[in-house]
Amino acid sequence: MKLTYNCTIPNTFGLPVHAACLLEYDSAAELRALLVDGRFSAELPLPLLHIGSGSNLLFTGDFPGTVLHSRIGGIEEMPFHDEKQAVVRVGSGVVWDQFCLWAAQQGYWGPENLAAIPGEVGAAAVQNIGAYGREVKDIVECVECLDLQELTMVTIPGSDCGYGYRESRFKNEWKGRYVVIAVQFRLRKDEWTELDYGHVRQALIARYGGDIGLSPMEVRQVIVDIRAGKLPSPTEIGSAGSFFRNPFILPEQYARIAAIAEKDGLGPVPHFMNEDGTVKVPAAWLIEKCGWKGYRDGNAGVYEKQPLVLINATGRATPDEIVALKDKIIDSVRTRFGVLLRPEVEII
Repeated sequence: MKLTYNCTIPNTFGLPVHAACLLEYDSAAELRALLVDGRFSAELPLPLLHIGSGSNLLFTGDFPGTVLHSRIGGIEEMPFHDEKQAVVRVGSGVVWDQFCLWAAQQGYWGPENLAAIPGEVGAAAVQNIGAYGREVKDIVECVECLDLQELTMVTIPGSDCGYGYRESRFKNEWKGRYVVIAVQFRLRKDEWTELDYGHVRQALIARYGGDIGLSPMEVRQVIVDIRAGKLPSPTEIGSAGSFFRNPFILPEQYARIAAIAEKDGLGPVPHFMNEDGTVKVPAAWLIEKCGWKGYRDGNAGVYEKQPLVLINATGRATPDEIVALKDKIIDSVRTRFGVLLRPEVEII
């Protein structure tokens, strides 16, 4: 366990924000001991905030309380025997892409489309991360948590986590109650691909000459290459990845957007029909058509290759600059297309 006072909060935006205290723990037992002997209220500044690697957060200023961070590692196969499936238990502090790489190396299918997403395993299960037609909910078997109210360990089936588009019960009614300790994933040994999102299939054909008889490692590598070509590395340019959610709108709203696009010569509007009858329109398209791609405003900006990504363009951006840019983008999309964008990033 490591306890640091008055320290910089880890965040991939690279913003100069500080916490009164940062507590990093290596096991559920360490965290439970702090709760059992009451030292949370006696020694650690309140409120408490649990984060992963800070890859999906925008701090609007210094945090007056204690930031908790898991350093629980480990990847182990569970005693589950099946010709087509494997169950793997992963510590909440494991870097997500390290797990994706491990699974591909073992020849297991499931997380390859989610390769290279920044963050850690615990946060992935809370956020229900997704990319290229797959979400983490598709492979979560169960989530092992420390219940901060009962001071007991609980195992919650993935089907009970209330997963939706970038949503889970951990982000809503369970927020502040459970701390994710480990996640069990059900992976496939037989080929299980999702290739018809974006240009994944075309990229596979261009690289390997076909999309049949592929390995998880080959699909993973194509996904990594696609992401590298359109998203900045947080180690080079500060960002929180995709800042906005893709909006789900009613068919009549989509018809109005299509009419605006035709009138203004914007070309066809990309869209995807959802099972509930709503229409998903890429937020990136809406933002780009409002003229934001590559925009700079002081030290903040919009990434030139992907308008979904707000960036710390100079490395000296303040939280206020990022927030102001976010608000301007939301206002312009609402004014032109009548769509209210919602941040995917958690704003604190």
